[in-house]
Amino acid sequence: MRPSGRATNEMRTVTIEPRFSRHAEGSCLIKCGDTHVICTASVDEKVPPFMRNSGLGWVTAEYGMLPRATHTRMRREAKNAQSGRTQEIQRLIGRSLRAGVDRVALGERQITVDCDVIQADGGTRCAAITGGWVALKLAVSQLMKSGLIITDPLVEPVSAVSCGIYAGQEVVDLDYPEDSDAGVDGNFILTGGKLVEVQMSAEGATFTRDQMNGLLDLAENATAQLREMQLAAVA
Repeated sequence: MRPSGRATNEMRTVTIEPRFSRHAEGSCLIKCGDTHVICTASVDEKVPPFMRNSGLGWVTAEYGMLPRATHTRMRREAKNAQSGRTQEIQRLIGRSLRAGVDRVALGERQITVDCDVIQADGGTRCAAITGGWVALKLAVSQLMKSGLIITDPLVEPVSAVSCGIYAGQEVVDLDYPEDSDAGVDGNFILTGGKLVEVQMSAEGATFTRDQMNGLLDLAENATAQLREMQLAAVA
C-alpha cells in the first residue's frame, strides 16, 4: 500500500495554470500533488557567444527552490554558489527541453526557462520539465504571432515523471515519503512517445530488466496523460 493510498499506476492530481506571470512571454504554475513549480520563459534576441552566427537557436534553463519549499528552511542559493544538485537539475531541464526544439526554426535567439519550486513534495525536476515545456510553448506562440518565427519549432511536448520501486512494488510519480524510502528511483523524460533521458539508480536494492521495463511502461502511460494536459494548457 502506498502512503497516499494511490494505485501503483496512479499519478498525483496534476493541474497546469497557463499564463501565471503577467510579464513573462510564457509561463505557468504546475501542481503535481503538493509539489508546486512556477515556470517562466523569457526570450532574448541573441544567443550565447558559442552559438553566434550558427543560425541556431538555444534553449536553456535555471532551477531553484525557495528557502521554505521544504520542511525545514534551506539557505538561499546565490548564482555563483549553486549546489551540485541544482546545477545538475537545471542542466537536465535544459537538455530535455532542447530535445523537443527545432533550433533552425527557432532562429538565432535564446529562450531561458526559469523553474522556481515554491513547494516540494518529490518530483520537482519532473514537474519543472513538464511545466517548462508549457511556458516555452507559450513564449514561442508569442514569437509566431509577432511574425518573428514562421514555423513552429516545437513539434511534440516534452514531459517527465518519476517511477520507482517502493515496498517491492513498481509505482509511478513518487511523492516525498516514497522517494525518500524507495529501493529504486528513476526519472523518465519522453517526447512524442520516445525517450529523451532516463535517470535510474538503485537506492539500496538492485532491480531486474523486467522491473526496469515495468517502470518504463508506467512512465509511458503517465507521460501520455501529461502530454494531453500540456496541449490543453496551451490551446
